[in-house]
Amino acid sequence: MTSKQVRPLAGAVRTVSGAVRPVPGARITGGLLHHWQRRNREATIPHTIEQLRAAGNVANLSRLLERDPAPYRGRYPFLDTDLYKTLEGLAYELGGDPADGPADDTVREFFEEVVTLLERVQAEDGYLNSFFQDPAATKKPWEDPAWGHELYNLGHLIQAAVAARRRMGDDRLLGVAARFADLVVERFGEGGICGHPEVEMALVELFRETGERGYLSLAGAFVDRRGKGELKHSIFPGDYFQDHLPFRELPSVTGHAVRMAYLAAGAADVHLETGDPSLLEALERLWDDMVAAKLYITGGLGSRHSDEAIGDRYELPSERSYSETCAAIAVMQWAWRMFLATGGAAYLDVFERVLYNAYAVGLSADGRAFFYDNPLQRRPDHEQRSGAEAGGEPLRRAWFGCPCCPPNIVRWMAQLADYVAAERDGAVLVAHYTTARVESAELDLAMESGYPWDGDARLTVERAPDGPYGLALRIPGWARGATVTVNGEPQDAEPAEGWLTLERRWSAGDEVRLTLPMPVRAHGSHPYLDATRDAVSVARGPLVYCVEQQDSPQAAVDDLMVGVPDIVNANIERRDEVVVLRMTAHAAPPPPAELYPELPLERALPETTVTATFVPYFLWGNRGPEAMRVWVRTLNGTNGKKAT
Repeated sequence: MTSKQVRPLAGAVRTVSGAVRPVPGARITGGLLHHWQRRNREATIPHTIEQLRAAGNVANLSRLLERDPAPYRGRYPFLDTDLYKTLEGLAYELGGDPADGPADDTVREFFEEVVTLLERVQAEDGYLNSFFQDPAATKKPWEDPAWGHELYNLGHLIQAAVAARRRMGDDRLLGVAARFADLVVERFGEGGICGHPEVEMALVELFRETGERGYLSLAGAFVDRRGKGELKHSIFPGDYFQDHLPFRELPSVTGHAVRMAYLAAGAADVHLETGDPSLLEALERLWDDMVAAKLYITGGLGSRHSDEAIGDRYELPSERSYSETCAAIAVMQWAWRMFLATGGAAYLDVFERVLYNAYAVGLSADGRAFFYDNPLQRRPDHEQRSGAEAGGEPLRRAWFGCPCCPPNIVRWMAQLADYVAAERDGAVLVAHYTTARVESAELDLAMESGYPWDGDARLTVERAPDGPYGLALRIPGWARGATVTVNGEPQDAEPAEGWLTLERRWSAGDEVRLTLPMPVRAHGSHPYLDATRDAVSVARGPLVYCVEQQDSPQAAVDDLMVGVPDIVNANIERRDEVVVLRMTAHAAPPPPAELYPELPLERALPETTVTATFVPYFLWGNRGPEAMRVWVRTLNGTNGKKAT
């Protein structure tokens, strides 16, 4: 298939088995998410383009046009994906809302330069990879499916191409991607998989855009072939690659966290298009297991550094949390597809938790530095490799040798509006609260909200169908006592399975007001979760909070102790448009001198009262490398006696 054979621009995706479908006509126009998108446009994207040029990603392509190419730059054969992820984000910017102003000239120039290069360097048979196309490459194409990442590369190319077509009406990249995909269909039609899942999602999306069923069939085959001995495992065992058991037989999420969540998201896409009930059954089982025993309170996934992997059930150490930023994005992709498949609000609750915590923390406040992994604790004597203590960068870094996370942040931030709302026959579902405009098939809304800083949302109807129509509002699992009015009149509707649904004959100008109370909450952890036993975490709305040493001047954060009453009675204050929580805390008495003292040891109540301020977790690390904790020691474990 060539770019001349594509179908007209796609609208809302209609799937075989989806309970709901996306609303493509949503735009974020204000609030925190709009601030994030503006920062993405003005800071993160220009910074990413600069770093991609400096690191040699663009030169890796252009050198292939030379008779005697310069050496490939970089350690990994999959660095083209960082260009593709960036192009996907740029497609959203270049095809974005005119009200946000025209995209910077450098953005369009970069897009044009890279797309033109891809068209020129693509091999005659459709193959495209700047590492393996080098005549001097140490490996040949398709030689190393476990680590070559060639299909992973294709996946991100396809996603960029589909975004360019849908957002910009530009078919050039889709032509490149389709030629490569056609080669892959021919080569892998009878067997083989990629060591890094991702292409499954992309092939389904390419099917949706072109109608070519071969892409959908191959996506399904890639899911079905895992665990059947088609991949030669090296460095790590089969579970790292989710290749030790067939997908439907996996008892738990396992292995490399990003691979696992990308595979699950791809399997969910295959289910959406085929209606395969066995896939949905496996997906629901794996999701429930992950949420119950393997997900950090921030929504982060992955507790092991050595193989960037998901640990055992309840293996969730705070200071060794890996929680890769790419894994956060992958979990959101999986969550959204599960929501489309089932209509379940609980999937959106997890999406939201990841968005405002495990994902958002990956980017600095100025938009130009990144976390790759995201711990929930930093000890005061922690040695930051390449950090400020060593004369390098403080905490977040400007770029990485394996820079998968920064361009992933770019593309996800640019497309957040795609996840604001959805629709089913007879109703619009508001998935996330922000200031936005939602244009669905039947009902158009203008939404205003200060979320996540407050729980108030006002939705004004701008266009309505002639007859009764439903408006379903998600009530997050943490929300208690939600109230809603229509044109000032209180409504008796009660939430059911996370949705408060209003069905009536709407008129332009009708106003719905939703109030989600946002008290400060104290959270404990499961008794099997050893790392956080006798500790408490603080949350408000969808935000998880932490305490940094800068905000605890009277006591070291490791010595802070708080009780549940201290937390729920915290003062809610504003600091530069951010809600912070100031509370009474207590300085723990001196610990025993021994590392392992003999028991019984009478536990003393702290006598010193101090004040500490907790800030949103996603903002930690912007003021220098100091100690930080999400989980703080709690008073509830003391025995009520003073030491003698």
